[in-house]
Amino acid sequence: MKPVVLNSPDQNKERKRTDKTNNFEEFILDDSFKVLGSNKYYYLYTYGCQGNESDSEKIRGLMEGMSFSITYDLDKTDIIIMNTCAIRKNAEDKVFGELGRLKQLKRKKPDLIVGLCGCMAQEESVVRRLLTKYQNVDFIFGTHNIHSLPSLIKRVMENKERVVDVLSYEGDIVEKIPMVRESNIKAWVPIMYGCDEFCTYCIVPYTRGKERSRLKENIIKEVEDLISQGYQEITLLGQNVNAYGKDFVDHKYDFADLLSDLSELPIPRIRFTTNNPKDFDDRQIEVIKNSKNIMPAIHLPVQSGSNKILKKMNRKYTKESFIELCDKLYKAIPDVSITTDIIVAFPYETEEDFCETLELVKRCNFEGAYTFIFSKREGTPAANYVDENITEEIAYDRLYRLNDLVNEGYARGNNRFLNKIVKVLIEGYSKSNENILMGYTENNKLVNVLGDKKYIGKIVDVKIKDAKTWSLDGEIID
Repeated sequence: MKPVVLNSPDQNKERKRTDKTNNFEEFILDDSFKVLGSNKYYYLYTYGCQGNESDSEKIRGLMEGMSFSITYDLDKTDIIIMNTCAIRKNAEDKVFGELGRLKQLKRKKPDLIVGLCGCMAQEESVVRRLLTKYQNVDFIFGTHNIHSLPSLIKRVMENKERVVDVLSYEGDIVEKIPMVRESNIKAWVPIMYGCDEFCTYCIVPYTRGKERSRLKENIIKEVEDLISQGYQEITLLGQNVNAYGKDFVDHKYDFADLLSDLSELPIPRIRFTTNNPKDFDDRQIEVIKNSKNIMPAIHLPVQSGSNKILKKMNRKYTKESFIELCDKLYKAIPDVSITTDIIVAFPYETEEDFCETLELVKRCNFEGAYTFIFSKREGTPAANYVDENITEEIAYDRLYRLNDLVNEGYARGNNRFLNKIVKVLIEGYSKSNENILMGYTENNKLVNVLGDKKYIGKIVDVKIKDAKTWSLDGEIID
């Protein structure tokens, strides 16, 4: 079947940044869509970061607004939607592997509808591959037009068409898209979309578009609604939350202002991710220091401890300025826990460069890190970097050596809470033991406790009895 291409991704267009001001709209689901999914089921895959998880909550809201019911049984479903991640090649490989397995399911169920969205959909090469080799994919849409999902599904269902609708320019900021949240205790709250950093290894500025900030009124209203529903914790989301508000042209209001306003609301816990060190300023630190409900856990991606590699990554800060920022955070917030992201085996990274990264990890006293081997992403500058000196063996050796050091930080960060009383937000039962409750401390440490289900959704005092590398065991203090 020849696909109907309404809009298709163009990486050259995605690279461009326009001067147009943000356009804000409110979503309204037309009555004609509200019974489209009556007596039908949908199955939703979610890959990737917290931003993707938040997008999936909107997808669920739209699907259930159309009267579809969620199912976790592939044999029962009528529609499958795959919300994808493109940050690394192995993330894409997982999606293509699953799509291959779904071909057999579609042979058994010819009327099954399969859709793909998210960051992979914004890549030209991915869409070409889907259209030529994956005839079982019926519709494709991108990160900028989630709100168009109802019209796409209706078109596929009624016209039996394969449809592609992927915008190559930043979309409008659409408010009031219905959401079905995964938790009734903790909530994601996007405050901005897109990224203008163009780190040489990263596909996100292409897949997510330019930086666009939501209006403070809409963010505050969303948080107030969550408070009224009994939520205990919110996490503010953005590809670079510290740059919030820098795109406003008619007024001045930045991330420090937003944090200050939100900290005045009766929400027990506020977190935010992800941060860019170059935009984490002194005013933001001061607000965190003076706020009781902004949690002392900061995720601060450094990526490398070598200035040479940071420059090739286009990270726009130095190891010295990063260390200075960490020192400021430790001084202002003495009990803060700092975690990070690190890429090893980036092209042209020498053993000396890598050792500088190890030294920075020690110097900054990280209590955890996400560590990765460099992954080429087609269309990014670093995809064209050629370094035959870094073999696969060298790359994995560096990763293992780094992880040994990072794991020491995990253990050290947990051990400092041994025999102390900490506040834990109980989220539910442990996945590994249905008789044990689990939750997180203010410093974002996983805690397991014995306790009654009456504690779920509450912040309780816990005495830490045992500190492991990855978690803490404790006892609830009534």
